[in-house]
Amino acid sequence: MALSGVEARLQQDEVWEVLLARANDGDGAAFARFLHAVTPTLRGVIRRRGGALPADQHEDVLQEVLLAIHLKRHTWRQDTPVRPWLYALARYKVVDAFRRRGASVNLPIEDFADILPEENGGAPMSGRDAEVMLAMIDTRSAMLVRAVALDGKTAEEAGETVGLTAGAARVALHRAMRRLSGLAERMMK
Repeated sequence: MALSGVEARLQQDEVWEVLLARANDGDGAAFARFLHAVTPTLRGVIRRRGGALPADQHEDVLQEVLLAIHLKRHTWRQDTPVRPWLYALARYKVVDAFRRRGASVNLPIEDFADILPEENGGAPMSGRDAEVMLAMIDTRSAMLVRAVALDGKTAEEAGETVGLTAGAARVALHRAMRRLSGLAERMMK
């Protein structure tokens, strides 16, 4: 008698749960069998969830999921089904891949060159206004903003010039931009 799709899936889940439980108890062979058994299912999940990703990135995401399983397998609780836990790991890795890819769309500019407006040099007073506003905040914050917004440096590079770690530079830059935004609002009133 053939099993229905649901019954087969439940049986498969039970096998996965036994293998992962054994793996978490230190059975390396069970872990290898578990990874081998879940790979086709994970590949399908990644293909469905990451359909907008280039096909060559699907296998990269799969490898990241398999690594995450290895690193996070201790977070699976034996009293819960393994499939939702696997799907969550796959979903997060697909989302990470989309984040790395960014939300930008690249189109060749040649197709639009005749309808795009010409670049203007910006408002004639904008440089002077920026310097006036930067003079209203502390020196270190002004140096960070100048380096990132005007000179095109990364927050990490700008942080090095003022002696801050990358994380501290990003926080200081965010706070400086918030202060400048507040100043700009008050100046507009």
